[in-house]
Amino acid sequence: METFSSFNAYIQRAIIDNWDKDALTDYQGITLQFHDVARKIEKVHILFENSGVVRGDKIAICGRNSAHWAVAFIATLTYGAVAVPILHEFNGEQIQNIVNHSGAKLLFIGDYAVKTIDPEAMPDLEAIINLPDFSLLISRSDKVTYAREHLNMLFGSKFPRAFRKEHVNYYKDEAEELALINYTSGTTGFSKGVMLPYRAIWGNVEFIISRLGNKVKPGDNLLSILPMAHMYGMAVEFLFGFCHGCHLFFLTRLPSPAIIAQAFADIRPTLVVTVPLIIEKIIRKKVFPKIQDNRIRLLLQMPVISKKVKERICQQVYQAFGGRAYEVIVGGAALSKEVEEFLLSINFPITVGYGTTECAPLISYCDHKVFKGGSCGTPVDRMEVRILSSDPEHIPGEIVTKGTNLMLGYYNNDEATKAVIDKDGWYHTGDLATMAPSGHIFIRGRIKNMLLGANGQNVYPEEIEDKLNTMAMVSESIVIQRDDKLVALVHPDKDEVVNFTQEELEKIMEQNRQELNNQLPVYSRISAIELHDEEFAKTPKKSIKRYLYQNN
Repeated sequence: METFSSFNAYIQRAIIDNWDKDALTDYQGITLQFHDVARKIEKVHILFENSGVVRGDKIAICGRNSAHWAVAFIATLTYGAVAVPILHEFNGEQIQNIVNHSGAKLLFIGDYAVKTIDPEAMPDLEAIINLPDFSLLISRSDKVTYAREHLNMLFGSKFPRAFRKEHVNYYKDEAEELALINYTSGTTGFSKGVMLPYRAIWGNVEFIISRLGNKVKPGDNLLSILPMAHMYGMAVEFLFGFCHGCHLFFLTRLPSPAIIAQAFADIRPTLVVTVPLIIEKIIRKKVFPKIQDNRIRLLLQMPVISKKVKERICQQVYQAFGGRAYEVIVGGAALSKEVEEFLLSINFPITVGYGTTECAPLISYCDHKVFKGGSCGTPVDRMEVRILSSDPEHIPGEIVTKGTNLMLGYYNNDEATKAVIDKDGWYHTGDLATMAPSGHIFIRGRIKNMLLGANGQNVYPEEIEDKLNTMAMVSESIVIQRDDKLVALVHPDKDEVVNFTQEELEKIMEQNRQELNNQLPVYSRISAIELHDEEFAKTPKKSIKRYLYQNN
């Protein structure tokens, strides 16, 4: 394995080398230059130090993407504390579960998420800090209260003659040291905190800079759309961009198609990191209607003219992403075959990567110039990838991997860790694939139950079914995915069903659906409940045979 270099040294170098350049901007809001970020980090460090936070303590961060979210996260790692990023889309109960399970000492929270939580349900927290202005929302510690109220005085005492580059000196991390815990779910009983060491964060950033550092230059604009609490957005957009000295723009509001389109036009990023949902919407709504025009169809069938038409279409699609991107990287979920084939046919610079939270997240990626349709790239540096098959090129087998990017295990859950990391250190992804002689990986299916939402979030059907099975008239259920929609199949209670008409039963299920969705994050809500007359087929262990129903 390549010699590990301190991840925090990357942060320190980026700040010093780009001191007077723009670093973090809340889109249509504030801009922080690198020296502003350094100053705010120093203040957070003083707050930590005077509040009794020690290296290894857990600091939870929950909120929409913002400059201050980035500051809180970087300040935590560069202090030597352990970050616990929480998706702001989790509901209050899920946020509380993660805070409690992780043993977080402090919680930084955004103004949207704060409305959903009950501080009394997190008794071990010493303080809750407001992300927009770093004010104290709740303090249960005299030390924290004093530190926050006297923060400017403490900062002035430490740096009486101004805060300068030479004062930037961050904690020197070790390869195996825990950097962050990323939770794959917020529900008690299903929560798994992925423990990621500094080497895994370093391995991802080092790889991206080695592959894209000469395409994306320091000072270039990048647009952060994906949640930074999700490893894909955190590593490929945020940490790469910051460590490389880029100017990051955060969409602080819910990223509607109109806002995203305007942001691309305004910011003109030199790299686009996205999920299938965003690119598919742009193509299906803005491009496909145009090329279905009879005249365009006719021109596309004429070889000489077809090339010119495709070039023009490619340019239009390219402009929809700002017109400056070296390439568009898609990850987090499978890209529609129709959309991918269209983009490749017009020579659009698209590529698809693959990873998991457990690998922080990268397992495979390749440059768009060597990308093969239907694949998800080739193994990244410092990661070994194997396909457990007698003929990996033709017969699908499980993807297993090990290397620098791999997690330490699941927090306080040795049983779950042993279930996915074997005695030889290979991580079993639960995904089926084949691999070409060139190293390109082709995902063929998922052997885990986990579903991937169109936005790239992990959806665990058991969690939803667990809630649904307690509702009126439900005997058993299974949640499946159709395109980017989640659908619940319900076998009703056979003893009660005789007392109701079909119409009444459907009304009850619709009421169940609405009640269920009120308990779920937006991305895991059910679009429909369909009645299933027969009891679901089961294995000898009485588990439902999910694969029989996925294509229903």
